[in-house]
Amino acid sequence: MSKRQREDDLLWLQVLQKKELMRAKKRRRRLLQRILVVVLILSVLSAGIFFTVQKAAKQKSSEPNAGTAAADAGTPSGSTADIPSDTQADGQDLPSDTSSDTASDVQQEPDAEQAGDGADGLAELKQVNGYSYQEKTRTLGNGISSTYAVLLDAENQTVLAGKDETERIVPASMTKVLTLLTAVEHLGDTPNLKDKFKITVEITDFCYLNECSVAGFEIGEKVTVLDMLYGLILPSGADAALGLAQYVAGSEEAFVKLMNEKLDELGLSETAHFTNCIGIYDKDHYCTLFDLAVIMQAALENDLCREVLSARTYTTSKTKQHKEGMVLSNWFLRRIEDKDTGGEVLCAKTGYVSEAGSCAVSYGVDEKDRKYICVTADAQGSWKCIYDHVKLYKRFSNRRKADDE
Repeated sequence: MSKRQREDDLLWLQVLQKKELMRAKKRRRRLLQRILVVVLILSVLSAGIFFTVQKAAKQKSSEPNAGTAAADAGTPSGSTADIPSDTQADGQDLPSDTSSDTASDVQQEPDAEQAGDGADGLAELKQVNGYSYQEKTRTLGNGISSTYAVLLDAENQTVLAGKDETERIVPASMTKVLTLLTAVEHLGDTPNLKDKFKITVEITDFCYLNECSVAGFEIGEKVTVLDMLYGLILPSGADAALGLAQYVAGSEEAFVKLMNEKLDELGLSETAHFTNCIGIYDKDHYCTLFDLAVIMQAALENDLCREVLSARTYTTSKTKQHKEGMVLSNWFLRRIEDKDTGGEVLCAKTGYVSEAGSCAVSYGVDEKDRKYICVTADAQGSWKCIYDHVKLYKRFSNRRKADDE
């Protein structure tokens, strides 16, 4: 095991320990809240009974014939016949509080989807970008932390579950899936993947000034086309994206034009428009979760794109600047590979800008070899994004055969 792997494992254990401590603290807080609610309700009930008894006693002492009347009516002296009207109001608080607390707990579980009115509303949409809604399409709840999410059956082209999935989003570095697809398609049927491109100071300066993630190529380094393809996806390198754009089209502007032509070819031009090949925020750089699913599906159908998107690690060619090459990693795939998803996540691309939160598009299969595409956006942290994908894959990998029909 390498030093880097040991460091990754140690970091992962620390994250797990912190998460478990937070869960334990949350459970204790909920238990305390429930105890306080019960104590409060009992106090209210006791107070109501006390004041009712006191009231009945005062009425008895102020009425000379009260004892006789009570005896004639067959009601014991000091009866609490007035209590029902008071305790009914107090008693209604208990079910209400208990129900609210339970609902809160359920919403935080992975199966917080509902197929009621929300699903019926989705069914009215019928079809989006070739994906059809079904009566059993689920509306996701707060168990999925991402603001936007969709899980699609990639084979049957159906929507399994969604959460604000038709809204326009900021795609961040998920943009690079289209960058990859556009570059590969314009390299031709027999691309020379060993051909080299020289990294310029303009590229490195742009990445630095815009605080972009990079593969780590240096000024003057002669990088192969294949290295740039992997550098684009695994570490989400803006240096690789700009290098590919200039290599393929001569400039980023010309390359972005090709990207938007591809969107038009895929039938996405009405809902998606890109202004750069990196994923830098721009008000005119947008798409929907469905658009990203279609782009991912198209990339998966290209052998070279699929190979790059499925790689967990890759070592670049040896150069003067990197004599042993650089080891690149797809951290989403490496972090999710040991999670119980009910199958395996095979391809993925993440993204992050402050306007988009943590987001990701992934492709996976379950143990029955059913294929899925999952897209989420606006999670408050990369781990929450990963666990949203874990929850969705796991939840729907348990589908019965009848659900596929």
